[in-house]
Amino acid sequence: MNIHEYQAKALLKTYGAPVADGVAIFSADEAEAAAKKLPGPLYVVKSQIHAGGRGKGKFKELGPDAKGGVRLAKSIEDVVANAKEMLGHTLVTKQTGPAGKQVNRLYIEDGADIDRELYLSILVDRSVGKVAFVVSTEGGMDIETVAHDTPEKIITVDIDPAVGVTAINSAALSDALKLEGAAREDAAKLFPVLYKAFVEKDMALLEVNPLIVMTNGHLRVLDAKVSFDGNALFRHEDIVALRDATEEDAKEIEAHKYDLAYVALDGNIGCMVNGAGLAMATMDIIKLYGAEPANFLDVGGGASKEKVTAAFKIITADPAVEGILVNIFGGIMKCDVIAEGVLAAVKEVGLKVPLVVRLEGTNVELGKKIINESGLNVISADDLDDAAQKIVKAVKGA
Repeated sequence: MNIHEYQAKALLKTYGAPVADGVAIFSADEAEAAAKKLPGPLYVVKSQIHAGGRGKGKFKELGPDAKGGVRLAKSIEDVVANAKEMLGHTLVTKQTGPAGKQVNRLYIEDGADIDRELYLSILVDRSVGKVAFVVSTEGGMDIETVAHDTPEKIITVDIDPAVGVTAINSAALSDALKLEGAAREDAAKLFPVLYKAFVEKDMALLEVNPLIVMTNGHLRVLDAKVSFDGNALFRHEDIVALRDATEEDAKEIEAHKYDLAYVALDGNIGCMVNGAGLAMATMDIIKLYGAEPANFLDVGGGASKEKVTAAFKIITADPAVEGILVNIFGGIMKCDVIAEGVLAAVKEVGLKVPLVVRLEGTNVELGKKIINESGLNVISADDLDDAAQKIVKAVKGA
């Protein structure tokens, strides 16, 4: 689960992280009052969407020459003007895709005098089974670009969970970021604070880009991106309360109700598979034959007829889907249950696109019989390779 920047900063501030004063607003009418609460005379007006690259993004409605989703304002009047221009409009960034996201919230923040921009994130390093800091002196840039062009500038420091962030860890991180004086002293306090927040709140990612050294020599968290482990949210009612459903895909929200592992993608072939590994293989082979998957969907090993029906309905609700591939290997999951679920869904929502079904495993013959005797225009497949080729051909009209 993701939260907005202003929510992330408020959370980190409770742990003692240095963040600027700021006020979140939901309408342009609130902009003047919000700005008056801040010291000024420099303000930053930030679009609040769940996507990176906001500063370099463009608003669809405002033309290519308009400013991006993060703007400097040198007066309260500028704050108000920017708020009126940004709220309610669609911001397109590298992470939103061409559809963009509508800006429904802004964060008005006190400006900062920046000397250096640094990069810092905390995540779970699965290669060593520990939480790790990832830092770079190349802050304010896409970390993917840094990793590609100058990988030697990215330093990873693993943290021993038994002792947390030690003085040795802090020194290594400060050395990697080339911190001296007041900034180094601030860092010695900041690293343990961020680690504590990450662990206590069951975060999946904590990214500060940039972490800045100000002209006065001190550190400040200038931006913050935080996502949480969905499996641990039951422990954090305060975090769940921060959820902004308008930033999430409606299909993913519906899938969550049925405990389905669903992620919307940009392709045109809907996939319903049991098992994450098989789902990944299914998406890969669709791409191999020249098409793109419209989703990742794992119905799980013990799905019921109702669950399968819900999964099928979610797939067909995506207007981008031009064909559907059902690929089931029946172990715990029985092929006849899948077949009955597909039939129930088709009867309820109809079938307007090609459907290829590949079944194998427990009760496979019964499952195939149910499909074959259904009267549906279903294309059967013998194996995964055959299924992928047939759905791609069907979608392309061959």
